[in-house]
Amino acid sequence: MSTSTTPGAPTHSPADVVTPPRGARDWMWIALVANLVGNVAIILTGGLVRLTGSGLGCPTWPECTAGSLVPTGEQTEGFHKFIEFGNRLMSPVLVVIAAWVLVLAARRFWRSRRRFVYACAVPLLFVLVQAVVGGIIVLARLDPRTVSPHFLISLFLVANATYLLYRYREGDDAPQRAVPTVVQRLAWAAAAVGGVVCVLGTAVTGSGPHSGDKDENVRFGFDPHATSWLHADSVMLFLGLAVALVVASRLIEVPAPFRRAWDWTLALSLLQGLVGYVQYFTGRPIAVVAVHLLLSALFTVLLTQGVLTARRR
Repeated sequence: MSTSTTPGAPTHSPADVVTPPRGARDWMWIALVANLVGNVAIILTGGLVRLTGSGLGCPTWPECTAGSLVPTGEQTEGFHKFIEFGNRLMSPVLVVIAAWVLVLAARRFWRSRRRFVYACAVPLLFVLVQAVVGGIIVLARLDPRTVSPHFLISLFLVANATYLLYRYREGDDAPQRAVPTVVQRLAWAAAAVGGVVCVLGTAVTGSGPHSGDKDENVRFGFDPHATSWLHADSVMLFLGLAVALVVASRLIEVPAPFRRAWDWTLALSLLQGLVGYVQYFTGRPIAVVAVHLLLSALFTVLLTQGVLTARRR
């Protein structure tokens, strides 16, 4: 029995794209979710290191202290060594998860969706890069010019993890617009401004009170108040774009996932803005800054979805 295909039709089977064989656990989906959760978790553990001044709890790298990969009783860093070492342990966990994702993708999709397999190699590559950057941070004694990229790479990994989850349910055909061109461009503009918001957020952190170490106060040297207000101005611009997208999704026929993504993005952005102002006017207490970090990761997830739902494959 022969089958025919139409020009431009996907070359993979629907079973490859959506679900594993009936009755089987979807290990690919589970691995991709673990990849996302792990990259959000390391943002929180990294934030805990900075907020508790534990950045040099392990004063060397790749060892924790001279002659030992793990904290020792002779160290004078107290509880800080355990917080910093706990954050370091997240890297091998993420390496294992990223390798799991890549192996599963290669075994299942190498013949049918090779581009997806290549995309699944990105987490492993950047987790290894992130580990090296973490070592440079320690050797540079928490220079904010190294800490800020460390956080931004984590946000990129969160965005990439969200992208992989979305791509897993798609085919490999060329993407087509699911919304009018002007709306899609507006979504990309919002994503670009959202990236600026995140970059300026690292400048605020690198100029504020939480230097990352209990003894060394390494800062950018920017005026913290001016930097905070510049960051707030970028947030206002992003909110304007998000409101425009929410309004457009009500006036123009768009897919329901696109509408939901921007509804949630706007709601979370308003919450994040509120937390940011509370953080600013209360002297940046640790608990509020930690919530701000978590919301930054969730913001990245929703913003990525907002862009991805503007097209379909």
